[in-house]
Amino acid sequence: MVKRLSVIDVDRCVGCQACMFACSRRTGEGGLASSCIGVHSAGGIRKGFVVVVCRACADPPCARVCPTDALTAREGGGVRLKAALCIGCGNCVQACPFGAMFWNDAQNKPQVCIYCGYCAAYCPYDVIALEEIERLPEVSHAAE
Repeated sequence: MVKRLSVIDVDRCVGCQACMFACSRRTGEGGLASSCIGVHSAGGIRKGFVVVVCRACADPPCARVCPTDALTAREGGGVRLKAALCIGCGNCVQACPFGAMFWNDAQNKPQVCIYCGYCAAYCPYDVIALEEIERLPEVSHAAE
């Protein structure tokens, strides 16, 4: 079994960004700048919100485009970041088909979900959850 963060019911999201604050706080920072999850408006309060989480791809495109192998495929899907190898090229951000690779301007490096589920514990509406799944779906490479 492998763990990944999943959006359970986006219609319950009120845009409070508590998950984002919790993710940043996990690293000891306040605010939203170091969050590895994103919540934004889908086009006004009536249209709801979009919750962007790493999908833990079985064959992650972000890792495939990394010229220094700073991003390596994680067993079971997703990636791990070896920050010391990262040169700050940003290829990974461009390659993510879900927009789930976030960028830390202060460090000039990507911010990668570590699949800890810390954010889910702070969602007051159970929009997101850390799930255990047996097999991750393959990502289509048609856009490449």
